[in-house]
Amino acid sequence: MKLPFFKKKEKVPKPEVINVVDIIAPSAIEINPNYIRLGEKLAKSFFIFCYPRYLTTGWLSPIINLDTPMDISFFIHPIKTEMILNKLRKKVTEIEAEVSEREEKGLIRDPVLETAYRDIESLRDRLQTAQERMFKFGLYITIYGDTSKKLRDIETDLRSVLESRLVYIKPSLYRQKEGFISSSPYGLDQMGIHTTINTDPLSSIFPFISFDLSSNEGILCGINQHNSSLVLFDRFSLENANSVIFAKSGAGKSFFVKLEILRSLMLGTDCIIIDPENEYKTLSDSVGGSYINVSLSSPNHINPFELPMPREDEKPEDVLRSNIINLVGLLRIMLGGLSSEEDAIMDRALTETYAAKDITPESDPSAWNQNIPLMEDLEAVLDTMEGAESMVKRLTKFTKGTYAQFFNQPSNISMKNKFVVFGIRDMEEGLKPMAMYVIMRYIWNSIRAELKKRILVVDEAWWIMQSEDGASFLFGVCKRARKYWLGVTTITQDVSDFMKSEYGQPIIANSSLQLLMKQSPATIEVVQKTFNLTDEEKYMLLEAAVGEGLFFAGQKHVAISVVASYAEEQIITTSPEEVLKIKKAKKELSE
Repeated sequence: MKLPFFKKKEKVPKPEVINVVDIIAPSAIEINPNYIRLGEKLAKSFFIFCYPRYLTTGWLSPIINLDTPMDISFFIHPIKTEMILNKLRKKVTEIEAEVSEREEKGLIRDPVLETAYRDIESLRDRLQTAQERMFKFGLYITIYGDTSKKLRDIETDLRSVLESRLVYIKPSLYRQKEGFISSSPYGLDQMGIHTTINTDPLSSIFPFISFDLSSNEGILCGINQHNSSLVLFDRFSLENANSVIFAKSGAGKSFFVKLEILRSLMLGTDCIIIDPENEYKTLSDSVGGSYINVSLSSPNHINPFELPMPREDEKPEDVLRSNIINLVGLLRIMLGGLSSEEDAIMDRALTETYAAKDITPESDPSAWNQNIPLMEDLEAVLDTMEGAESMVKRLTKFTKGTYAQFFNQPSNISMKNKFVVFGIRDMEEGLKPMAMYVIMRYIWNSIRAELKKRILVVDEAWWIMQSEDGASFLFGVCKRARKYWLGVTTITQDVSDFMKSEYGQPIIANSSLQLLMKQSPATIEVVQKTFNLTDEEKYMLLEAAVGEGLFFAGQKHVAISVVASYAEEQIITTSPEEVLKIKKAKKELSE
């Protein structure tokens, strides 16, 4: 019988559906004895096989904080206490037998056996009273890199960090697949390489440790954003009390500094400010400080030739020589630079200018300040010296010209107040670097004359960093401040200009405290390189809110949020909106 013919319907292939797995999966996986290739990336797994007798808290934290991608997995398998106690009992018996045997043979004692005996007995006691438990613990690490060299570099870093703590790792040779799966978030322990460990050392492996900057002394700097604890710190407790503050305009750096000053004054620390924008006048008025306005039309004068009184441990000739060297640096700035010949002439002219007023290494230092020379006295000496004609002409504007009102007057200010502010906002732009140099020299002489706890704040430090002599003098103050119980705070918003100076990095290196607040994208790369920031810290500084930043104190650093009470904020705020509100409220009260 013939069956009817039915034409088969042609099958149309369905389009392949791409799901999430296809998107996130690597294009290919290649398993090698020493690494795994995941698409373009290389991965290498390790296991820890040896621990020291003692582990410190947070010993794994440096590995967690390495600026490199890695996966770390812990596997903790509890062991029955009864089984462990039986094993320990047998071990104690073996050790006791070995010790007895050595004693019978007349051998000297073995400290290793005695230590093992004490440790086991102590552990038995704690296990018996449920103070401890025993676990089998496995720790696996997988690192990633684009090249074999990158993997080797990361492995070197891992080994150096861990071996410094007597913790040793091995690569998972011929078991890279198992190592990769064990360190991935599957919860599968395919390596099965364990170390028997008790509760105390196991707790030290917890990696998420927040640095704490709370102490019994010091001032409240802010709130630790890691754990909401208070950042209480005494800057004078470090190897030096210097600090640097880098932030863009409006990030809250002045707010933090004013808060620190206000709280330091309450603890009896003297504070001196160089204020380029008259931001500290309200604070000065509020605490009864001295605000010294410095400008060409101001009645306040500072004589650059002022001399510090030699201390008991200083020789008069050293003080005089140091002062002359600093004056040469100032005059280089004032006269637009000096040739090597002019430099030598100026050095000799300054010595003769002081000698004409009977100020020499042989004269009585207590009488020095009774007859201090002025700039016009230097001009008169230079006028008699061969080769000084050009310097005399350039010096005229500082002795008889427009600038004479500031540079050619005897000093008439006092620094007896506990809070002194030098405001230079009204000083002409071209004279600000010179004015800051003169003021800093005067402040430094006062600091050297009397030993007491002080803070010196140099706001907008890039002004003085514009010249090599100014930068050199600021670095010298930072370097020597510790000997005079001084903490120098250097503030700038122009990080690039600050770091262009050869003294920028040394000033940072000589500052134990650093505060980084919100940065602009134009300067963040310089900041990251200078302070060795991770990418996470870099992005944090780019997105930080006002008053937030990174606070470095020695080897520790935390994310900080600066906070103030309502009363403090009324005194120190520089926000135009808040200032207007305060003025309006005061006006309403007076009416």
